[in-house]
Amino acid sequence: MFRRRESVPFSFVAEADRFRSNVTPPPRERASTSQLAARSLVGLTLIAGFAGSLLLGLPALDTDRAPAHSQTSEASQHR
Repeated sequence: MFRRRESVPFSFVAEADRFRSNVTPPPRERASTSQLAARSLVGLTLIAGFAGSLLLGLPALDTDRAPAHSQTSEASQHR
């Protein structure tokens, strides 16, 4: 059947809200110009890829046009 677990005291969670550290983290390093250029180039490449796949994929998803030729199987022609 089901085994009952032991209850876990959650006093450490309540104490965590009151704890304040006197250690400040070091300031963040600023990104260099080459890092910013690389990040923007990656972003632009991703956006261009999504836009290109959308432009190339939309004609394949278009169902409004009638097919250029109708396909019939040989079994339906020989009745």
